[in-house]
Amino acid sequence: MKSHRILFALASLALVGACVGAPGPVGNSSVPQPAQAVELDAYLGTWYEYGRYEAPFQRGCEGVTAEYSLRDDGDIRVVNSCYRDGLDGEFDQSTGRAKIVEDTRGAQLRVSFFGPFYGDYWVLDRGEPDASGEYPWSIVGEPSGRYLWMLTREAQPDEDLRASLEARVRELGYDWSLVRLTQQPES
Repeated sequence: MKSHRILFALASLALVGACVGAPGPVGNSSVPQPAQAVELDAYLGTWYEYGRYEAPFQRGCEGVTAEYSLRDDGDIRVVNSCYRDGLDGEFDQSTGRAKIVEDTRGAQLRVSFFGPFYGDYWVLDRGEPDASGEYPWSIVGEPSGRYLWMLTREAQPDEDLRASLEARVRELGYDWSLVRLTQQPES
């Protein structure tokens, strides 16, 4: 179990732009700047990964979630979780921290799972807050164009949201053929 936690922590670092293993192909050679400001309170909470660009560090991950909460020091606590090799596989979890990059309207963060090593995390776009005050979806990338994640508040987003996410990912310049949809448990 300990080796899996270490492996997942390494993978989580790569999730935010550092390289672990051979990086995937560039799916967007011109990554845009984030489209909207991000209010931290509306972003905090649990997210389910709807889809991603496959990368060596996430190979075999299903049921992927990310949970963001405020730390006492003002930074953000990040807890990434997944099940290895299927929804009935071994559970892995890694905890890190994130800092909002100054003058980015809250849409760019630097995330670390290992001390001084930080990677880019850009909220490229997000939905308008719902009745609970949370963003219902977000599209996350980083400057290299090799990594992409689509996050939703529900494990099984409805058909309209799935179609909207695909359309928006394409509008942002990403190659949809590189997207791998994530298995999530039924509600």
